[in-house]
Amino acid sequence: MSESLPDGVERRAFDGETRLATRGEPVYGEPTDGEWRAWDPERSKLGGMLELEMNTGLTGGETVLYLGAAAGTTVSHVADFAGPTYAVEFAPRPARDLLDAVEPRDRLFPLLKDARKPETYAHVVESDVDVVVQDVATRGQADVAVRNARFLADDGRLLLAVKARSEDVTADPDDVFDDVLDRLRDVYEIRETRRLDRYHEDHLGVVATPR
Repeated sequence: MSESLPDGVERRAFDGETRLATRGEPVYGEPTDGEWRAWDPERSKLGGMLELEMNTGLTGGETVLYLGAAAGTTVSHVADFAGPTYAVEFAPRPARDLLDAVEPRDRLFPLLKDARKPETYAHVVESDVDVVVQDVATRGQADVAVRNARFLADDGRLLLAVKARSEDVTADPDDVFDDVLDRLRDVYEIRETRRLDRYHEDHLGVVATPR
């Protein structure tokens, strides 16, 4: 598969190593080169998906709903190249850190909300978003994706990182992934899946579109 990166994401050299990079203020101590900042796939599930050349469909400029923004590691990279980016995070401590990533990014909008309850932010997030990115470490990850499908445009995409251990720490990850994919199929067409173990053990990357 030939690599296709979004506009605003490039491969650049940092300390002699070629890495993905976006233009923006650093957030988590990542290497920088002028206005460019390295995107660490070992700290970002979406970064790992791009490194593995999954067909995310990202082109740059999209409206994004990001579920599980945490302290802003990945969503800050997304906001560097995307359009309006809504960052949902439930835990107060990382949400406070997220504000530091938000300050220099006028397209990044933090929401201290629970991704399991999309009705609590439906009045803020515009309908027909282009992309839902989900990295929520909780039981019921498929249910979260199904509930938030309401925001996706008909031709939008779900980019989901499934963490097996958050669903069932005792179960075989492959069985967990099969269960999650079965639930997703209620409302999504699964376009691509790839294990992310090179960067994130017992994680599955999923690209899906609304039915």
